[in-house]
Amino acid sequence: MALREFTYRGYTSAQLLGMPMDEFIKLLPSRQRRSLLRGLTPEQRSLFERIRKAKTAATKGKKVVIRTHCRDMIILPEMIGLNISVHNGKEFVQIEILPEMIGKYLGEYAITCGKVTHGAPGLKATRSSMFVPLK
Repeated sequence: MALREFTYRGYTSAQLLGMPMDEFIKLLPSRQRRSLLRGLTPEQRSLFERIRKAKTAATKGKKVVIRTHCRDMIILPEMIGLNISVHNGKEFVQIEILPEMIGKYLGEYAITCGKVTHGAPGLKATRSSMFVPLK
């Protein structure tokens, strides 16, 4: 069974890379399209410049990890194959950008709240559960 090639709205990743930004923006969902039509914020613009530098360094064989707090950046075809560390409020979560992520936000892949696991009541618990009778 042959592997299926990734397509985004009928276009392959190679076609998306060769496509002008205006045409690509028309393919995005409305929220992302409106956001990009307003223009990039200064933080997004600096991140995009670092992404372009990392892309040129990647062609030379260097592995570059970009760290950013810009969770509202939309993943574009130029970012495919890069490793970006996105801040989740506590630490940087490393994300490898795959073609399936096109059109999503970086913040969707760096979850901000983790699963809470509480300790058992009784021994070595909090002060309020100190008086729970032991079995």
